[in-house]
Order: sequence, then C-alpha cells, then structure tokens
Amino acid sequence: MRWYQLDVDRVEQKLHVTTNRGLTSKQVDERRKQYGQNVLESQKNISKWLIFLKQFQDFMVLVLLAATLIAGLLGEFIDAIAIMVIVLVNGFIGFFQEQKAEKSLDKLKELSAPMATVLREERWEKILSKEVVVGDIIKVSSGDRVPADIRIVKSNSMETEESALTGESLPVMKHATAIVTDSLDAQDQINMGFMGTLVTRGSGVGIVVGTGMNTVMGQIASLMVSTKKAITPLERKLAELGKILIAVALFLTAVVVALGVLQGHPIYNMFLAGVSLAVAAIPEGLPAIVTVALSLGVQRMIRKKAIVRKLSAVETLGCASVICSDKTGTMTENQMTVKEIYLNGEHLYVTGDGYDIRGDYFLNKEKVDPSLPNLESMLLYGMLCNNASLNVKKGKYYIDGDPTDGALLVAARKIGLKAVTGKKFQVIKELPFDSDRKRMSVIVEDENNMRFMITKGAPDVLLPRSSYFIDTNGRKLLKENDKNEFNQAINSMADKALRTIAIGMKPISRDVPLDSAFLEKDLTIIGLFGMIDPPRKEVKSAIEECRQAGIKTVMITGDHVKTARAIAKNLNLLPENGLVVEGYQLNQMSMNELEDVIEDTYVFARVTPEHKLKIVKAFQEKGHIVAMTGDGVNDAPAIKASDIGISMGINGTDVTKEASSLILMDDNFATIKSAIQEGRNIYENIRKFIRYLLASNVGEILVMLFAMLLALPLPLVPVQILWVNLVTDGLPAMALGLDKSEGDVMKRSPRNPREGVFARGLGYKIISRGILIGIVTLIAFMVTYQNNPDNLIYGQTVAFTTLVMAQLIHVFDCRSEHSIFSRNPFENVYLLLAVISSLLLLLVVIYWEPLQPIFHTTFLGVRDWMLIIAMSALPTVLFGFTKK
Repeated sequence: MRWYQLDVDRVEQKLHVTTNRGLTSKQVDERRKQYGQNVLESQKNISKWLIFLKQFQDFMVLVLLAATLIAGLLGEFIDAIAIMVIVLVNGFIGFFQEQKAEKSLDKLKELSAPMATVLREERWEKILSKEVVVGDIIKVSSGDRVPADIRIVKSNSMETEESALTGESLPVMKHATAIVTDSLDAQDQINMGFMGTLVTRGSGVGIVVGTGMNTVMGQIASLMVSTKKAITPLERKLAELGKILIAVALFLTAVVVALGVLQGHPIYNMFLAGVSLAVAAIPEGLPAIVTVALSLGVQRMIRKKAIVRKLSAVETLGCASVICSDKTGTMTENQMTVKEIYLNGEHLYVTGDGYDIRGDYFLNKEKVDPSLPNLESMLLYGMLCNNASLNVKKGKYYIDGDPTDGALLVAARKIGLKAVTGKKFQVIKELPFDSDRKRMSVIVEDENNMRFMITKGAPDVLLPRSSYFIDTNGRKLLKENDKNEFNQAINSMADKALRTIAIGMKPISRDVPLDSAFLEKDLTIIGLFGMIDPPRKEVKSAIEECRQAGIKTVMITGDHVKTARAIAKNLNLLPENGLVVEGYQLNQMSMNELEDVIEDTYVFARVTPEHKLKIVKAFQEKGHIVAMTGDGVNDAPAIKASDIGISMGINGTDVTKEASSLILMDDNFATIKSAIQEGRNIYENIRKFIRYLLASNVGEILVMLFAMLLALPLPLVPVQILWVNLVTDGLPAMALGLDKSEGDVMKRSPRNPREGVFARGLGYKIISRGILIGIVTLIAFMVTYQNNPDNLIYGQTVAFTTLVMAQLIHVFDCRSEHSIFSRNPFENVYLLLAVISSLLLLLVVIYWEPLQPIFHTTFLGVRDWMLIIAMSALPTVLFGFTKK
C-alpha cells in the first residue's frame, strides 16, 4: 500500500480509525492477533538442553566423568554412581543459575524498552513500543524514536534523522500533505515516519500503517544482527584471575597426586582423588556466580526504581565521586505551580499548590477580580501557547505534558478559563521549544480570521526581542527604564526561588510568510509568570548521605542564577564558599580555566545541554568518576561521555535512554543515591563470595597436601571432596550475594576504579583463613585416626565433617569487612536457610545408613562433635577479633 499517496481521510477510512479518538480496546486486540507484536525478529534463543549440556563442557569435569567411567569398569560401581550423581546435581545448579541470570536480563531489556505515546478511546497513554498496532494514533516529539511506520497527519516543524535507513545524515523535514508521485523511495516519502528513525526537531502525530517485520526497517535484512552478551570489566578481570587460579590449583593437585604415589598409594586412587580435588578447587563457577550476583542486584535496583541498562554500570556506581544532576524533576517535585504574576507593573500573588485548580489571585492582600486589565489575556495566551493537557482521574488533577505548561493551565483554571482551542481559536503553526531557543511560539487564528503570535520563554530571551509592553493604559514602547523594572521583578521572584517565564504576543498580517525568520521580533511583552517547583522532601537527606560517602553533588539547571542558588541553599547543597557558575561564564572559560574552579563549583545555572559535556570532561580531567543525568536529546552526548549516564524514565527521550547506563523510573535524585548504595553493596557482596570460595578451596587443597607431606593416609576420598564442593560452594555462596549492605557502606570513600579484586586485605584474608581451615581439618583427622588406626573411615568422616563445618562457620565471617561480631548473624535469612540446608545434607550422608558406604562415612558421637565444632570454629574465632 502506497500510504504516502493517500489523504489523511482516506488513511483513516482504510484503517477504520479517526485521529481524534484512536482505536478501541477491541480493535487493538483484533489487530494484535492479526499482525502480532511490533518487534523485529531476532536470532532464536539457545535451547535449554544446550544450556544444560554446556555445564559439562569444562575440561576437568570431562576428565572426572572419564575417571568415573573407568572406576565403573573396574567394578567400583558405588563410587562411580555417587560421583556421577554429584556432577549431575552440580550441573543442574549451574543450569538454574544461568537461567536465573538470563531471565533477569530479559526482564531488564523489557523494562528499558522504548515507549510510545498512543491515543486510544480519546485518551493519550504511554505503552511499550512492541504493543503498538496498525491503526494506532501516535504522538512523537524531539528525542523520540518513531515506534513503527506512520503516515504523518500533523507536523509541527517535525524533522527526522533517517541515516539508519537511507544513509543520509541530514534531518528530513516532514509534512502531512499527500504526494501523488508513483514509486517513491523511502527517503523521498516526506509525509511518512519510519520505525527506528529519530525525531530531531519539533513534534508530530501519525497513524501507524506498518509494524514489526512489515516496516521498512523490517525489510532491511542487514540490520538483523544478534546482540552479543556484554561482559563487564569485573567479569573479564575474574575470568583472567580464574585462569591463574586454575593453573595454581592444577599444580598443587599434581603435587598432592605425585606425593601420594611416591608414598605408595595406588595410582588409580590418587588419580581419582586428584581429579576430584581439582574439580572442587578450581573456581570455574566464579564468573557465573558474579553474573548471577549482578543480575540479582539489578533486580533489587529495579525495586528501588532504578533500571540498569548496562551491567558494567553496577561496578562503576561504587566508584562515583561526583553526581551532576538536573534540578527540575530530579531534585524537585516536577509539579510546577504559578505563585506570582508580574502584570501591569504590579505583583499578583496566587494561592494553591500543585495541580489543584482551587486558588485565588491577590494584589496587596486583596482578592483580585478576573476582570483585572490584561489578566485574562495573559492567562489565555499561556493556555494557547501550550502542549499540555489538564486531566482528572478519581477526583485528582494531573498533567499530561510539560509541567511548566501544566502550571499555566492550572493558573488559568483558577479564574475559570477552560479549554480554548477549537472554533474560537485555532493554532495554525507552532515553533517548538528547544533548549537552544529557550522559547516556544504559536501562530493562532481567531474566529474573525485575525492572526496573532504568542511567544513564551526565558525572560532574558524574550525581553531583547520585545519592542513594546502592556499596562493598564494599553500598549507602550518598551524603553530602557521599563526593561529595568522587568529585570527587578525577575530578580525579586528569583530571590524567592521562583522560576520566571515571560509571555508576549504580536499581531500578524495574513500575507506574512509563516516561516519568516523575523516572526519572533518586535514582540509586545505582556508579563511574567513566577512559578516554583518545590524540592523533593527526600533529596536533602540523600545529598547529605552522598556527602558522607565522599560523593560531591552538583546541580545543573537552565534556571535563573538566583533561583538556582536559593534551591541549592534550601537543599544544603551549596556550602558557604561554594561557587555558582553561569552559562555565559562557561562560554568564556577555557577548559583549563574551568578545571581550576570545578572542584569549588556546586551549581551551574543558565546552562544549555551542550555545556554539560564540558562540565563532565572537566571533572574527569580532575580524576573524578562522574554520574550525569539528562532527559533531552541534546543531553545524550554528555550522558554518553560520563562514566555513569543516567536518564529520566518519565520525562526522558528514547535517545537519552539509549545513551544512558541507568534509567530512573521516578526521575528522583534520591533514587541515584539508592542506586550508588546498591552498586557499592553488589561489589562488596562479590568480594564476600570470592573470599569465601577461595578460602574454602585453599583449605581443601592444603588438607590433602599437608597429609601427603606428613605421609598420612588420604583424609578425604574423592566422593567426599565433591560433596564438600556441592554443599558448601553452591547455596551459601549464592546467599552471600543477597546480603544487605553494611551500615557504613555509605560512609566510605568511593572505590578506586583501578582497585584490584584482592585489595583492602582480601588476599591476606583468603590465604590466612584457607591455611587455618586446612590445618584444623588435618588436626581433627590426625587425632581421630591415630586413636583408631584400624578405622580409617572414622577419621575420614571426622575430617570431612570438620572441613564442611569450618566452611559453613567461615561464611558468616565473610559477611563483614571488619569481623564476624560486627554483624547480626540472623540478618541474612537466605544465608541461614542455605547453611541449614547444607548442614542437613551433611547429616544425611553421615547418619543415613544407605548412604554411608557410598560416601565412606560412619556414625559420629557427641565427643566427636565437640572436637569437630571446636576445630571448625577455631579459624573464625581466632580472626574474629581482628579486622585483618
């Protein structure tokens, strides 16, 4: 279908939809069944069977399976079956861990998926782009990606960048008029918007004519590339560490086997014991456990309203030393309220908060009549030059659109003005707001066919463009002293932390071209709106917590410098000698000059998004790890350049979200603080189970090595070694990944990004605890074996039990950087359950008679347990009183 050739009315008829109502729920369901979801087909997921089989591709596991096969052929059926079962159980655990990680990542992709704004049953709503169907009426604006192929029905200076489809990097201006030409290529269909292209300017409304594989994007096979799984720096570092640890473990295992053979132990027995020891000691599951820990941490972040788009950001969060945050909506409520109006040379005060339409106007403490000269005109202009809508749900008003626009609608409703578009006034042209222009204009035609332009924006932008002003006596020439009075009013409002918006108008003759560059000149300024967006209650304490954590908070805003300063002081963000730098100063500064003052600067006011990139680079040059927030398309370069790019989930554009590594679902600064705390905790939890796993593995190797050096019998048989690995390495290690943060995690300085895994004494803790676990296990074996030299199984059972118990007690020591006594052992319920489960599995193989011959165990008495508990608690107790 050549949709570009059809008039809008014909498109509506063919798709059975109208642009002012949208589709019904029934139509949406029918079309989803007919066309499917609005997604491009991707490479099929790996089957679960292949994921399961992948658990057994490790070289040492294959050697162990071969050894057990030989054991079976030699008649050692019980040992062979037991080892096979343990290997299978280990495989299932690895399989479920990997499945959990994949599901977490899939959920992550879904949460960070692009959104679309659609009109359904006369109501605009935000949905996932994949839920868009043919016939949907969609709305796009600067910074959005077009969610499907659309026939444009309304364009407000809309431009799209279509290089992904056409290779043409220049934006294409869009319009809604039908094109009669036959066989047009996509780049020439300028009344169409295509899936995946970027809206770079303006806004528009369109009807969806193609979804999923039935779009132009869907037809381009070269774009169907499968996404490779990203590996985080920590995972890469641990994979490299794993290779070193494998080499060390294999060397020590070889030494144990060689010593055993030299002492007369059967070669077959030592080979099987060595392979089992290698399988248990090699931390091949470390990268997988790290992935699971990261994905579990990501799930916790989602519950705290932060979506991590890139796993590497979780590691970087713990290193953040500067947060550069937008003010509006992030540090403030994003519920703009007009509190003051400067009109006719007087200050009017407005009551009421938020989006509640109840409120009154006062002049000199007297209630103002709506018939006050110019008041209704000023509020009417604010309603016309506006893209928001005021809606009510369950008796509560809310704004769909920009909060500043919403504040103007609420202010107008307070004197009884309601929706004014339609027959009486018609907006025929819009010059949209953007962060460079700092203004928005609309050309309106009234019921008498008279045209006029309304412009609203920053006062310092509108005043230089104004030649007239209005007071109670009508329109007058704007002289220098009049400008001074306006500037005094702006400063007066800014001192009260009010954000100021100027509004002006200009009559336009019908013969003036609507694309003239001189339209927004010689304006008549009507007045000023003073509005406040109150600080969020939780932000003040969040900034203080960040300060204690060694993280500097910097406010970046386009507001007037006095407004920014007042809000910053209110939030205790700006210290006594802290600097406030304005946008014009940034323009005049070289990078070196900015670097000289950046450490003392806490507020950047009247800045553009382009300034953000300069600010990020200056902080990075001073050695900081920078988190930068943003929502507009122009924020994307700074967000990409920062170490942690943070985009807004509610007000952020799709382009900014794609450039970011973290999305705030509630656009709240306090969520950044929570994400940093969680990021620090995830890294600490990873350190905890590295400490636990490696100390346990060191203990397992050393007990065998020491026994061979002392010419003792094997203290552990292969099946016991594998069982230790199963019951201690799996659940307890995973439960450490769910540990809550220590009380002082936000009182520590940011982590150095170059810090090694074994920094802060971790290497010493692993070696010292590992050696002690090996020694106490060997002592327990020697005591019981020398007292009963004819009962080797008894000694091996005590050694086996001591080793497991020592590791299960040691896991509680790993919960703290300080000592075991600094944390409540019952705080982590998951860890308690994991330890109890492991203990039960241990007791089963000791006391259940059918399993005793399989695991070479025997009954243990009370005196045995007293020895075991004393020995296994010794490593933790000895080091429990120290921080090392």
